[in-house]
Amino acid sequence: MDNLGKKDVSALIADLDKHSIDTEALDMMKLRLQMAKSSVKKYQAAERYICTDGRAHGLFQFSGANRTQRWAGRGIQLQNLPQNHIATLDEARDLVKLGCFDMIEVLYGNTPDILSQLIRTMLIPKPGCEFIVADFSAIEARVLAWLAGEQWRLDAFKAGQDIYCASASQMFGVPVVKHGINGELRQKGKVAELACGYGGGSGALISMGALDMGLKEDELPDIISSWRDANPEIVKFWYAVEKAAIETVKDHNDRSVGRIGFQFSANTLWIVLPSGRRLAYIKPRLQPNRFGRMALTFEGLGANNKWVRGETYSGKLTENITQATARDLLAEAMWRMERAGLDIVGHVHDEVILEVPKGSITVDAVCGIMNENPPWCPDAPLSAAGYLAESYYFKD
Repeated sequence: MDNLGKKDVSALIADLDKHSIDTEALDMMKLRLQMAKSSVKKYQAAERYICTDGRAHGLFQFSGANRTQRWAGRGIQLQNLPQNHIATLDEARDLVKLGCFDMIEVLYGNTPDILSQLIRTMLIPKPGCEFIVADFSAIEARVLAWLAGEQWRLDAFKAGQDIYCASASQMFGVPVVKHGINGELRQKGKVAELACGYGGGSGALISMGALDMGLKEDELPDIISSWRDANPEIVKFWYAVEKAAIETVKDHNDRSVGRIGFQFSANTLWIVLPSGRRLAYIKPRLQPNRFGRMALTFEGLGANNKWVRGETYSGKLTENITQATARDLLAEAMWRMERAGLDIVGHVHDEVILEVPKGSITVDAVCGIMNENPPWCPDAPLSAAGYLAESYYFKD
């Protein structure tokens, strides 16, 4: 094999298994796949980061993301913990704590995978407390619809509809119900939602797992066209944002696109978010891109913290704006929680982890605090959900 990446190994396993040849190679590839989980090393990182008080500190960097100023993970990297999918998580956790690895192998057949799935559960509250984990539902899709004024999406969110079904229904012009009428179209709606919001093409659909979901490659262009036809205001928003950014760099005049402002000063393009916070694009310049059209470039930190000139475009600018706005909504929700006397011990993208005395507050009360709209976005369709647990179980 030219490389032993996860996808290549998985493909070879499927091929060997299908043709029932070379069982020794098949077993070797399966072992390789099991043992290649870098996530298990997080246990070692956790051990290094535990302080004398039994807790891990310094796991988040404020404004760590250069462009959107979202928090960045450090140390154990809570921002990219593996998900867990097994139904008997508590039982598996007890077996690991007891050191019964032979039993784990018998019951689950893949010890490294179980260890990976249990990483989240090593985070536990102090005695007498419990975790409440609250999560903004589909926050980027909601923010994008609000910024672009895509009314049917806003109506769907306010009505509590499944956005994948609503999107598929809008794309194909038929009612789509999960596990019901035209339910098979929901999968296409889902992959389109995941990949198309920021102008992605077939490559974005494939990277989001479209082919693994059973879709065929020749279907992807039609899915993209259907999504864009169903979301004309979002498509307009992409190109209006790029046009405003380029024109502001050219003439240095202030302008706006809906709720987003554009300014130029100190040799920097500033994009003004609804919250009033500004994103900086330093030393912007118009240069030909690989397609031969003029594109916006700017200077920023690249690999090894060296300054490099990067290129941006309509979809990327929209992604920055949307993610930065979602970050501001989370920041204000965290501020409100602290004002309410709640102790935030972690947060992952659009999710907050609270450590609270047992029985002191309900999940619904916490979600109610998250769902409050700041003054700068009184009509954004926010929705939070959460759970209460004795350890950190999953990304809700």
